[in-house]
Amino acid sequence: MSLESTPRDGAPQSPGSQHTEVSTAYLAQLDEEREAAMRSESHPGSSFTGAAAALHTLLEEKVATHGPEMIELMLDLAEHPEPAFEEHRSARAIADVLAAHGIEAQVGVHGLDTAIRAEIRGEGGDQEGAPTYAILSEYDALPGVGHGCGHNVIAVMGLGAFLALAALAQADPSAVPGRVVFLGTPAEEGHTGKEYMAREGAFEGLDAAVMVHPYGYDLADQTWLGRRTLTVEYHGHTAHASAQPYMGRNALDAASLMYQGVGLMRQQTPPTDRIHAVIREGGERASVVPDHARLDLYVRSQRPETLRDLSQRVEDVARGAALMAGVGVTVTWDEHPPSLPVRTNEALTGRWVESQRRRGRDPLPHGVVSPSLAASTDFGNVSYRIPGIHPVIRIAPSEIALHTREFAAWAVSEDARTAAADGAYGLAATVLDALHDPALATAVGDEFQAAGGAIDVPHFFD
Repeated sequence: MSLESTPRDGAPQSPGSQHTEVSTAYLAQLDEEREAAMRSESHPGSSFTGAAAALHTLLEEKVATHGPEMIELMLDLAEHPEPAFEEHRSARAIADVLAAHGIEAQVGVHGLDTAIRAEIRGEGGDQEGAPTYAILSEYDALPGVGHGCGHNVIAVMGLGAFLALAALAQADPSAVPGRVVFLGTPAEEGHTGKEYMAREGAFEGLDAAVMVHPYGYDLADQTWLGRRTLTVEYHGHTAHASAQPYMGRNALDAASLMYQGVGLMRQQTPPTDRIHAVIREGGERASVVPDHARLDLYVRSQRPETLRDLSQRVEDVARGAALMAGVGVTVTWDEHPPSLPVRTNEALTGRWVESQRRRGRDPLPHGVVSPSLAASTDFGNVSYRIPGIHPVIRIAPSEIALHTREFAAWAVSEDARTAAADGAYGLAATVLDALHDPALATAVGDEFQAAGGAIDVPHFFD
């Protein structure tokens, strides 16, 4: 076998100039483990009664009535993707749909120009302390990829759920005994729009919040990691790299030491912790000792407490590298607010599972899909303020990854259209159950308190 390869222009390439093939052995192992678990694992569902069966039948009818309109909006959002903080057209399109149904929507609320808020009030909804639940929608896209995370589907699942409950309340206020809030939440991709909104009071007075995300599986609960961002800059002294290198202090050396230190540290971190880094700056000429270097890092972990611990360890590595290289260091955390892991409320999740079984789906329990396949979401910041759920719903084959053009194509598929209706019903049904079942509502709050209750999110990492 020859070590030489020939590119398209015919010029031979040296050994090692081609990338090595990436092994799929570990993914295959995860697939085998997941398939075995899927054959034996089942979510226990819910022991709570929820709303009456007749109300659920009416709710399904309302969801179906709005179905064509939701699909039209879903496709429209996909055709006009807008990145974080720039979702002006998307927000207006959602607000226009609400207005067409006689519901006033505020655009530009809770500190963000593209955030949306609308409310409906059924029987007793005007009273102080009325049970109040929020349904959330996202609609920001990925630069260059479009809706490769399916936020166009998220948008209409939340909106469709809200409109179905509004139609029920309009026909019979007693069908929706309380208050339901629709929140359009911008800038989830790479940012924490929900945290900005939370700091402006978006989630005050709410008993719980629900949303659902498209995925390659139906999962009642999937692992979502907390995420922080870190910029480390090293400040040294320039010198002629040949004539007087001893007069310099090499900032790139410090950046290299930190990069290696983080790599070595990974062996002593929990298996679901994640640290990824790039050296963004490290000098311009090899003949000059670099006086400035910069790294950008993401730090992720499965619990707020472990994320805080990991953050401190990474910062220690950053400062230790500066000492070794004899340079100064500036450590800057969280240009945008951090994301917390998602704390799932099992009482609400059980009702979501029951709603999806009614639609012919069977969401898998936590752990069937490996927790190593985990990303982050700013809904975690909501779930540590009030009870919440963030299940995922299948719109694509499992091998289609999020944040790809392939997933964007599936986000307008027939499977996505079916999921839009199933998800809208599921969110509305979960809220309806909590409004009608006092035992369920009490269990939701008790579970949240037993898990530690609300935490001071803005100051947790201080």
